[in-house]
Amino acid sequence: MSKHLTREGWLLAAVEFLRPLFKQHGHAVPTDIQVSCGFASTGLRSHHIGQCWSRKSSGNGMNQIFISPVLHDAVEVLDTLTHELVHAVDDCQHKHGKEFKKIALSLGLKGPMRSADAGPELRQKLQALARTLGPYPHGPLKVSHRKVSHPPRPSAKCPDCGYQVPMYKKFLAYGPPLCPKHKTEMTPIGNWEEA
Repeated sequence: MSKHLTREGWLLAAVEFLRPLFKQHGHAVPTDIQVSCGFASTGLRSHHIGQCWSRKSSGNGMNQIFISPVLHDAVEVLDTLTHELVHAVDDCQHKHGKEFKKIALSLGLKGPMRSADAGPELRQKLQALARTLGPYPHGPLKVSHRKVSHPPRPSAKCPDCGYQVPMYKKFLAYGPPLCPKHKTEMTPIGNWEEA
């Protein structure tokens, strides 16, 4: 059974447990910080699993961190939270630049900085922290990312030089255009039946 009744309670307790790790490496996690479970501002279309907002963006002057509701594994949540706390330490001033990288690497994050996650040593610490915190009290959301498929736009291509132009539906009835170089009729490509 979880030691915390809410996701936010669990996340705030995790921040307090992570503070000493940051301090040990010379970084101070802001004292006033809010952490919630929610989607990034880019919405469902993005693959962002966490987001941190600067203090100046917030009406109460606090960093606000959101952990995606698609995450449910406690270690993965802690990994994402650690990444977002690096942004809070920097108050989101340098995005994923060299200042962010310096902090992230000192803590044990690895990989490309936009998606930096825990290296082996940090992962072990996060696994121990997850056992201390207990289960993350959250049921993951299953979000479908439906891709709208659009058939390719009809086009025309010159058989001699390969010059190709996209065609608007309203002009398909006129037939293929002439190649500007060779003055020959271009070959239709794609579905011209819509005319």
